[in-house]
Amino acid sequence: MEMIKVKFQKMHGLGNDFVLFDEIDPLKYDLTSLAIRICDRHQGIGADGIILILPSEIADVKMRIINSDGSEANMCGNGIRCFAKYVYDNHIKTVKSFTIETGAGVMIPELIVEDEKVLFVKVNMGAPVLERSAIPMTGAPGNVINEPFLVSGKEIRITSLLMGVPHTMVFVDDLDKTDIVAMGREIERDPLFPQRTNVNFVEVMNEREIKVRTWERGAGSTLACGTGSCASAVASFLNGKTGKEVTVHLTLGDLVIEWIDHNVFMTGTANHVFEGEIIL
Repeated sequence: MEMIKVKFQKMHGLGNDFVLFDEIDPLKYDLTSLAIRICDRHQGIGADGIILILPSEIADVKMRIINSDGSEANMCGNGIRCFAKYVYDNHIKTVKSFTIETGAGVMIPELIVEDEKVLFVKVNMGAPVLERSAIPMTGAPGNVINEPFLVSGKEIRITSLLMGVPHTMVFVDDLDKTDIVAMGREIERDPLFPQRTNVNFVEVMNEREIKVRTWERGAGSTLACGTGSCASAVASFLNGKTGKEVTVHLTLGDLVIEWIDHNVFMTGTANHVFEGEIIL
């Protein structure tokens, strides 16, 4: 078997980490097994997912994300900020705004650059979709806002929506006293969600600040989730808990989320960790 060396970069958005490649032809590899191998934190590089930078016929570049369990995600907020920084830093695109094809549609990041260094990335994440069948969820048509839901026989309230990928929000009084792993795992795989769901636990601090911890579909408990932060901000407004602009406090830093007209804008950092070569 031919041994091929491929360059990669490890990056993270507020601790949500990825291995990025721009030399992999997706037709030549089993991306599921590749992602599982690379993302293994003991026998691989270690990450929440891998990201491929690819040519696009409908945008400037194309992004594909494979989760650490081998499943593919249509969209990832922290991932797209890392992707945009990678594209700019590696001179694939040298302008500060360009179009990115994703499984959730074409996204347009705006890079905030100082002395040729990307400080922040602001992304128009598009409009949240509230209709139940589009999330998708089983049940009667309508929006899922503050709906009763049973977890281990106990009733809680959920708000669900599609923010490129399915998200379900649970408002809690104290994140530190919430069993995110047990509840997240159970909600993610409930039959109500035919394609599973990401689960965000939200603690509202005031009308302009929330704390969020996420159980990600396909990755488990992660340090940050960009689409989850956007969905949590939308859900906080829909439940009358905040305004349309909030700072989302995550484990390693903050995201600023703005719901302007129909679209949700996310602003945050993206960080290069290290780079190297891996034999495939």
